[in-house]
Amino acid sequence: MNWIDEGFLISKNRYSENSLITEIYTKNRGKVSGIIFGGTSKKIKNYLQIGNRLHVNYSSKNDSRIGYFKIEILNAYSPLYFDHKQKLSCITSATNLIRILTADSQSNTKVYEIIENFFMLLRGNDWLKKYIFWELDLLKILGYDLELINLVEKDTIENKTVYYASSSAEKKYVPNFLIEKNLEVTDLKTLLNGLKLVGDYLEKTILKPNNLNYPNSRLLFINSLK
Repeated sequence: MNWIDEGFLISKNRYSENSLITEIYTKNRGKVSGIIFGGTSKKIKNYLQIGNRLHVNYSSKNDSRIGYFKIEILNAYSPLYFDHKQKLSCITSATNLIRILTADSQSNTKVYEIIENFFMLLRGNDWLKKYIFWELDLLKILGYDLELINLVEKDTIENKTVYYASSSAEKKYVPNFLIEKNLEVTDLKTLLNGLKLVGDYLEKTILKPNNLNYPNSRLLFINSLK
């Protein structure tokens, strides 16, 4: 089987002294694994940064065996943030979520498009707020819509509007910007609370029911913000 496509590099692991096993989220075939011979060589290893967009030529003898990638660089996104630890960590976290939450060889153009959108949001000053909504959009695409607007109740405390979701076990406050999406947010603590809320939903609703561990890359990203 042979095909040509384009995609984003979402994981890589050493396979042998000179080769890598990689996962690429492709435009037309979804997440695909393959070996890149010479992936550790000086000639191409600089291309193989997580998040970079690649031209992919795939070949495999049969569907039951892992195939092989020949790649060329299309867009080198990750090197733009080598001097920005937080954004680089965000790239690792976002691509790892794609890797964990998507199935092999199942095309989803909306997932591909949201990866493209991810690299556009990193350019803005309010990138962290936009990233939180990016995670929510990704979960929605994959069938896990949090639908906060339908879950929260509204109250006024000390002349300030607050939102919360109640259950028999707890009353959880929801950062206002997740409901009033046009609010400007400059307080890091508020943004971290937003990330925690999405992370709690991710863990309880998706990861634990599917016996998946909470991604360490997301923890490292959050810690880089503190």
